[in-house]
Amino acid sequence: MKKTVIAVNAGPRTGWNTDTLIKKASEGAESMGAKIKRFDLFRLERYTGCVSCFGCKKEKNRAHCVLKDGLTPVLDAIRESDGLIIGSPNYLSEMTASFRALYERLIFQSLTYNRETPSCNEKSIPVLLIMTSNAPDTAYRGLVERYRQTFERFVGPAKALISGDTLQLKDYGSTDWPWTMFDPKAKKERHETVFPLECEKAFEMGKELII
Repeated sequence: MKKTVIAVNAGPRTGWNTDTLIKKASEGAESMGAKIKRFDLFRLERYTGCVSCFGCKKEKNRAHCVLKDGLTPVLDAIRESDGLIIGSPNYLSEMTASFRALYERLIFQSLTYNRETPSCNEKSIPVLLIMTSNAPDTAYRGLVERYRQTFERFVGPAKALISGDTLQLKDYGSTDWPWTMFDPKAKKERHETVFPLECEKAFEMGKELII
């Protein structure tokens, strides 16, 4: 039976950095025989983050978020999957609000508040976490590492890929975008030389989810 990997894009832009790396990682998993099921959080029906109802803490709902909205099929698919690829751009030194909403409900449903068994997740699912940012990749290693550790504790063995100093526009020299803090030439050069290597790395890390 084919393994199923869930790919989640927590960014709004198709064809750009986060989306591209998620696709490359998905291709890597597919090359190992996996089936990919993809969700774009910005295109789902309306949803929220955790509402602190504690329904998931009742024994009958163990490890299941009881809130029903646009995230419900995503959470259900992750629960039954064999791997998770999730990516988000960095917004104001954090992941997107869409990422946070899913993250809160995915993690909290397995948190027990019991010292003996802090997680009630019965199925370990390997995770690849991807973050992109226009800042250097060194700027947010601590942030991403904290997320990676939490995924590892409550979902399954987790690895992370950071792509920093990304290209946000095709033309930084346009009068529509008078952004003087960037070097357009350097941005383009990095995108043409370094980003392809990051795409290759995403592909290999996608393969590793299935190995």
